[in-house]
Amino acid sequence: MIFGAQFPQYNIDWPDIVKLVQTVETGRWQSMWLSDHFLPPGVGGHGTALEGWTLLAGLAMKTERLRLGILATGNTYRNPAHLAKIATTLNHMSGGRVELGLGAAWYEQEHTTYGWGFPSLRERSDRLEEATQLIRMLFHKDDEEVVNFSGNYYQLKGAPMSPNSSQDGPIPILIGGNGEKRTLRTVARYADASNLDFWRPGGVDVYKQKQEVIDRHCEDCGRDQAEVRRTVCIPTRIFDTEEAFKKSEGGKPWYNWGTINMIQDYVGEYIEAGADEFMMCGIGNNPHVWERLDAEVLSVF
Repeated sequence: MIFGAQFPQYNIDWPDIVKLVQTVETGRWQSMWLSDHFLPPGVGGHGTALEGWTLLAGLAMKTERLRLGILATGNTYRNPAHLAKIATTLNHMSGGRVELGLGAAWYEQEHTTYGWGFPSLRERSDRLEEATQLIRMLFHKDDEEVVNFSGNYYQLKGAPMSPNSSQDGPIPILIGGNGEKRTLRTVARYADASNLDFWRPGGVDVYKQKQEVIDRHCEDCGRDQAEVRRTVCIPTRIFDTEEAFKKSEGGKPWYNWGTINMIQDYVGEYIEAGADEFMMCGIGNNPHVWERLDAEVLSVF
C-alpha cells in the first residue's frame, strides 16, 4: 500500500508548509499532493490561496524522494499543452517525480471572480476528455516526433515536447473525479490512475462500485483493467477516545475520522477493496498529526 499526503495551501505561509512537507518527507509517506484553487474553497473565497503549480515547484526543491502532484488540476484554468509543458519542466527539475493530476474543475466562484468561462458540466467533461487525450499524446511520443491534434476545443500543429516527459517512463496521468458516465470513462480511455475524492459522499461500498464502473469502461474500450492504478483521498482526523469521536461535529460517516484503531481498520478495508494508494487530507497545519499518523497508522501497513 502506498500512502499520500495532501497538504493545505490556504491561509498558510511558505515556512509552515515547508515544515509540513519536510515532516512527511522523513516518514513513510510516498507522495505529496496540493490542490488547484485560486480562492479558498468552501468559505466564500475569503482568505489567502497559494497557486498550486508554483508552490509544487518550490516544494520539489525542498524534497528528494516524494512523488509530486496536484489533486486535481482544473482543466479550465490552463491550455492543456501549456499544462503538459509545466509538468514536464517540473519533472525534469525534480528527477522524474511528477504525476499529473487532472480534473474537469467545479468551483464556479473562482471562474467568475477571475473572468474565466465556466462551461456546462457536459462541456467541461468533453474538454477534460479531449485534454487528457492530447496530453497523453504529448507524454508518450518519441523524442523527435511532433503531435498534431484537431479537437473541438484544442488544436496542435506540429507540437514538440521538450524536455520530454520520460525519465523512468512517461509522466503518469491521474484523473480526479467520481462521475461514472464521463469522468471514469475518460480514466479508462486515457489515464494511468483514477482518484476518488471522498470529501463528497463515499465509503468502501461506493469505492467498490466505482471500480466496477472503471472496469466496465476498460472492457468497452479494450483496455487492460490492470493498467489503471486505483487511488482514493479521504479527510482524516484523529480522536483520542471513541467518546470524543462520537461527540464530534462536522464529520461525515464516510470520513476517515476516529481513534487510531478505527483509522487502521478503515484503511484496511480499502486495502481489501483493492486500493493501490490511500491519500489523507483535511488534516491541517500540524506536523505532529502527520508524524502520529506515520508512526501509528502507516507503520502497521
